[in-house]
Amino acid sequence: MTDPATEPAASSLTVELARHVLRPVSQDMLDRATLHVLDWIGCAAVGAATPTAQAIRTGTGLLQMDDPWQPLLHDGAVGNILEMDDIHRAALVHPGPVVIPAAFFTARRLKRSGRAFLEAVVRGYEAMIRLGEAVGPAHYRYWHPTATCGSVGAATAAFSLLQSPDGTVAAGPAVPAGPAGARATTLAHALGLALTRSAGLWQVRLESNMAKAWHNAHAAQTGVQAAMLACGGVTAPTRMLEGEKGFFAALCPDARPEALLADPDGPWKIVETSFKPWPSCRHTHPAIDAALQLRGHITDIRQVRIRTYSDAVDFCDNPAPQDEQQARFSLQHAVAVALLHGEPAFAHFSPASLADGDIVALRRKVDVFASSDVSARYPAHFGADLEIESADGKMLRHATLDAQGDPERPLAATAIERKARDCMAQAGWTAEAIDESVSRLKDIADMVDMAGWNWCQASAPEPVRA
Repeated sequence: MTDPATEPAASSLTVELARHVLRPVSQDMLDRATLHVLDWIGCAAVGAATPTAQAIRTGTGLLQMDDPWQPLLHDGAVGNILEMDDIHRAALVHPGPVVIPAAFFTARRLKRSGRAFLEAVVRGYEAMIRLGEAVGPAHYRYWHPTATCGSVGAATAAFSLLQSPDGTVAAGPAVPAGPAGARATTLAHALGLALTRSAGLWQVRLESNMAKAWHNAHAAQTGVQAAMLACGGVTAPTRMLEGEKGFFAALCPDARPEALLADPDGPWKIVETSFKPWPSCRHTHPAIDAALQLRGHITDIRQVRIRTYSDAVDFCDNPAPQDEQQARFSLQHAVAVALLHGEPAFAHFSPASLADGDIVALRRKVDVFASSDVSARYPAHFGADLEIESADGKMLRHATLDAQGDPERPLAATAIERKARDCMAQAGWTAEAIDESVSRLKDIADMVDMAGWNWCQASAPEPVRA
């Protein structure tokens, strides 16, 4: 009698995706993954210092239990809070805040090497991004893809660390392991288990709340648990994506299943992932970029017109943001800040900046429109046309085709490190702690055992007692 958990399954989308992501990872991809981990640590450090992170630490500690999942829930929540994390444009997902905490949590507990950790990150990004490219535009209307697709990325990363290429399970001999040829089948079960719990509704962006961070935390935990269960022998439908009552049928009315496995011999998807230079929604960045090009050329502004793609309008047309989170999702606020102060910084989204008279006055002069031309290039390219009219009728215009940090306009490794250091400093880290963290991360590929490394004190927080 065969074991369905390890018996090779008939081909399905999850099985084929599993086969694809389990291929060898090259050294240059490990180097690329190291940059994304550095970027995430910076984002997580500053996110961990926010009231949202404090509330999550309080909530997860209310029962005063020694919960082994608390560090993962914390780390999964904090990387996206201040909107500084990486993003894949075509997939519309932020891989880092979900995949990296899942890989870090698993690698530490299994005492895996730094190289194995980085391989897991590359594979997790691949699975999450490919699913994001396949869900179709309509999915984005109601569902938060970083959450819905994130559980698949987390499951892939955790599985990469749990099960070795020879089919043995890293957690120990008590856990059954299948033959090497069945690894893809076991991972497919993990993906199915993750998909059946995928969630994350966009109502979180329409009201002032903290739930968006919880989306990512849940996705990271779900993925790790799914990988554990699959390695333990728990099965899932292998047609969880394309089945009659599966993920695509339920959540993706215009799904593009062919995108999931397109260009299988192409480069890893992590190289297509963008780094964000400014602490606001990525949909605001093309307009910020254009505003920075025009800043200073007109001082007496009568009107500002932003023409961008429709999703940017849907997500970020907010002329009167009421709190810091809304400010990060306001094209009007972001462009006003860029025109008045230059490159946006954390302080420009604070309550003081929200109430700043000059910013408020300029926000009221900013109109936002959906452009068919810019929308036609989206999501492969994030762009915006910005037009400024002066009081005496002078007109200036600048078009941004791709934002800073996109593959066409990449940030240098030095800029990514500088951003991470700035985030850590904003979080209150000492110069010594920053230097130590950055130095240690640069050598992560040579680390024999991840067990002793905390990215910061908050990565293993003590429960906050009520």
